[in-house]
Amino acid sequence: MYIGNIKIDGVVALGPMAGITTESYRRFMKPYGVALSYTEMISDCGIIYRNQETFTYLPSNKSDHPVALQLFGSSKETLLQALAIIEQEQVPYDILDINLGCPMPKVTKNGGGSSWLTRPQELFEMMSLLVKNSPKPVTAKIRLGWDENSINFFEIIHRLEEAGVAAIALHVRTRAQMYSGFGKYELVENLRSKMRVPLIISGDIFTLDDAVKARNITGAEMVMVARGGVGHPHLIQQIDHYYKTGVKLNDASLQEQIVAMKHLLKLSVEDRGEKRTLNEMRGTLPKFLTGYPHTKKYRVAITSQATSIIDIENILLQVEKDALSV
Repeated sequence: MYIGNIKIDGVVALGPMAGITTESYRRFMKPYGVALSYTEMISDCGIIYRNQETFTYLPSNKSDHPVALQLFGSSKETLLQALAIIEQEQVPYDILDINLGCPMPKVTKNGGGSSWLTRPQELFEMMSLLVKNSPKPVTAKIRLGWDENSINFFEIIHRLEEAGVAAIALHVRTRAQMYSGFGKYELVENLRSKMRVPLIISGDIFTLDDAVKARNITGAEMVMVARGGVGHPHLIQQIDHYYKTGVKLNDASLQEQIVAMKHLLKLSVEDRGEKRTLNEMRGTLPKFLTGYPHTKKYRVAITSQATSIIDIENILLQVEKDALSV
């Protein structure tokens, strides 16, 4: 399939996650079968004020491709200004994605993220301007609506299509649900058949069966894997392999997980340095061991006892030793 003029070779999109989908994480996940990845959410004002931290979220010449640069903001003026700076800086990206779905209060209280869903006409005007001014295909990520009493995703989808977007990612929760409860797949049956642009479906994709069910219900071209893939990169491989061959792969062994952990750690240290990697990996690496017997003590050790990268490496050596002795 294509998003605008960008060829997408596969069915799995790696969803944007603040503090997780760094450049090193995306490069780590790419070989598992990621067909399209997203940056972390990037603030338009952070770009405008040239905040040093914000600029680290932008793709670089080491980025995976195709990659969608996900921008968020609360006004058409600031979003356009940020886009102009991104182009001026010649940032290497393939797709401009606008976040219209983030439910976090620190984003919505300023008019960004899913608060756009409450302003359909203003949203249409803003997206039309971005499509007109962007040299790259423009996409959007949305939710079902603000809350149970204002589910308006179908209206929003048509507004976005009229504005000229090249694809739409839909998370099947309302803003009020945040990330709790269950996605409302019953509301989006055969949704793709009612749309003019490709659909990427998101929400509760934790297993291959979840991905198959989501695509079967909606007719979406792609599934977006986010939280479900953190610590379980093999899930993306399972989905990608199934849709390319019809074969269902087994879950990853503990030994395969250890190899993956070491690789992610290495890439992160190279890109982000030891101190930053240590802080980030305390939350990410233990998820690779979830569900495997006799690993709780190692999860705890990584989270609360490791004070250096060497400590983490030694813990992984011990996990590997124990795994091989079983």
